[in-house]
Amino acid sequence: MKVRSLLCLGVFLAFCPADAEPFANAGNELDPVIEAKIDALLKRMTLEEKAGQMSQTGKSGKQLPGSVEDEIRKGRLSSFYDVADVEQRNALQKIAVEESRLGIPLMFGFDVIHGQRTVFPVPLGEAASWDLELMEKTARVAATEARALGIDWTFSPMVDICREPRWGRIVEGAGEDPYLGSLIARAKVRGYQGNDLSAPDAMAACVKHFAAYGAPEGGREYNTAEVSLRTLRDIYLPPFKAAVAAGAVTLMSGYDDLDGVPATGNKQLLTDLLRQEWGFNGFVVSDWASVEQLVDHGIARDKAAAGVLAVTAGVDMEMVSRTYIENLPRLIREGKFSQEILDTAVRRILRVKYRLGLFDHPYTDPKLQEKVILSAEHRQIARQAACESMVLLKNEGNLLPLARTVKSIALIGPLAGHRKVMLGTWSTGAHAEDAITLLEGLKNAVGNGCKINLANGCDVDGTSTNGFAAAIDAAKNSEVVLLAVGESEKFNGESHSRASLDLPGRQHELLKAIQQTGKPMAVVLFAGRPLTINWAMENVPAILLAWHPGVEGGNAISDVLFGDYNPAGKITVTFPRAVGQIPIYYNRKNTGRPELAKYIDLPTTPLLPFGFGLSYTTFKYSNLKIENPEVTIPGMVKISAEVANTGAVAGHEVVQLYVRDVAASVTRPIKELKGFERIYLRPGETKTVTFNLPTSDLKFCDINLEEQVEPGDFKVWVGPNSAEGLAGRFELF
Repeated sequence: MKVRSLLCLGVFLAFCPADAEPFANAGNELDPVIEAKIDALLKRMTLEEKAGQMSQTGKSGKQLPGSVEDEIRKGRLSSFYDVADVEQRNALQKIAVEESRLGIPLMFGFDVIHGQRTVFPVPLGEAASWDLELMEKTARVAATEARALGIDWTFSPMVDICREPRWGRIVEGAGEDPYLGSLIARAKVRGYQGNDLSAPDAMAACVKHFAAYGAPEGGREYNTAEVSLRTLRDIYLPPFKAAVAAGAVTLMSGYDDLDGVPATGNKQLLTDLLRQEWGFNGFVVSDWASVEQLVDHGIARDKAAAGVLAVTAGVDMEMVSRTYIENLPRLIREGKFSQEILDTAVRRILRVKYRLGLFDHPYTDPKLQEKVILSAEHRQIARQAACESMVLLKNEGNLLPLARTVKSIALIGPLAGHRKVMLGTWSTGAHAEDAITLLEGLKNAVGNGCKINLANGCDVDGTSTNGFAAAIDAAKNSEVVLLAVGESEKFNGESHSRASLDLPGRQHELLKAIQQTGKPMAVVLFAGRPLTINWAMENVPAILLAWHPGVEGGNAISDVLFGDYNPAGKITVTFPRAVGQIPIYYNRKNTGRPELAKYIDLPTTPLLPFGFGLSYTTFKYSNLKIENPEVTIPGMVKISAEVANTGAVAGHEVVQLYVRDVAASVTRPIKELKGFERIYLRPGETKTVTFNLPTSDLKFCDINLEEQVEPGDFKVWVGPNSAEGLAGRFELF
């Protein structure tokens, strides 16, 4: 079968620079003992059994020609993607290990996106904490709980950089910045996998979606991504590269069409870049049915051609669809396809199964879950993560924190007692009853000394205003008003793109109606993406962005509202004023006429800049120092600034370092994040924050699409967000 070239020679060379440095991969060293076992096993396997190792299905087995049990016995299945029940898992595993010819164990994957039963804030919210240690810890908790349920493999982390808030899956990632996204990707892989994949608190990570899936045209799911090679290298690939360097053992291909070649059929992406340049030796799994969807893309004439295209490109395991097992053995026998390609894919899959310890310990102890699932320790970590994720967007007149002496609170809005909104999208293993609502959290915080007047006002996305009158009465009969508004969990996630970023339904009108009562009011905003909240920012005294905060969300929100925790979160994605500004992101290019690159009906500035977030205290930045303003390459630039807590309460501050390459061989962003530190300061305390910036962090794809550090002048800023900061300069030679 003829497989045509996918990309032109120029693109191939761009993916594989001739002078590319050897890439350090934490999992690159192969275990000779494991490789010998794989060699022996491959010699015994039939073509159908090999293709079976490349096939994954769900517990229902709807796509299978026979029963799930029969397919396992015949060696025609390798993995399940949705089994999270220990008894069922062990029963299926027993068939594979004890009733199939070769006894190769199954591998069980699950969407453990931001926690298993102990659900943490959605990833975009957790990223706002800028706390890498905490993010590694939450991934470890997720792995511990998932492994106790017999889950060996998580389809996480999603490391897609996203500048498109209309896209529903922006909620699953770390935002718009490749530097921060790379550090979070590394932390998550380390948290999931630990130092030993076979350990009971570790599981295989699956880094997704390779690559540039977070740049869909129009924000529409599964859509084309028009990304230049330089932008791909500089913006979208770094988090994947960091995850591979951290030792990630699996990756998932994206649905997107990238430069005319769907990612699932892109050999230059999955083999030349990922395997040859980066040294990745794990396996790649397709996204749901994305192999057979190569036919719909128009790059394969039928499913057989799609299967050949995908496996040749470097997709080792096929999720859901059955093009591999239904076609590859036959094509090999007919001399139309190479068995060597099949063997290479199977080797990669078996390698991960051996590393997970599945051959030696195929079963999960059913009693293990009782010790770890939703433990008090895990819930406490969830509460901490929720607190750290919250972002104070506005606090006019220091309305927050609320006084403990308050006697009545009007809790208004469709999300006030909403349980699933706490869990957010992709909380696949969660139980809704585990979540603490905002109403419950407030009751826990105030006890019997404060009356809570509850009124929904309207539905999340309904059209009725019949509840407005009751909400207005509740506000008038209370000292202070809390409005719980925003997106429910159903507005985010896969295939949940939005053309509008306004508050859904009649919630905006509800805000206006309550504001007219003249009562002090604060908004608790639930969201999985940036929203266009211009009116609220202008007219509501206080706004706390709670995201979808997890099982302990209600308690954590109350901790922040009453000042038991001083919010320190900083947004990792720019908030636009209007959808018409999209794409809008902080690390944009300057253009030749920046003063004229504007709208006639709207400012060009965002509503809220990347890195923004307030506190109940205030911080002052001073005394910026660049100790060595002239630096040779390679070298290190030492930059420091003093940060003082000038307020009345202790708090954390995320101190951010930004750099601009003033003149380069190609245009460069006006600012790029190159460092940050999360510090804690008591009232009146001052700390010197020092950044040691290696010149290697300043490399980019030059005019020849080669990663280089170029000499020249650089601007530098140290401040609280991407729009503010102390400014200085240094020069590289």
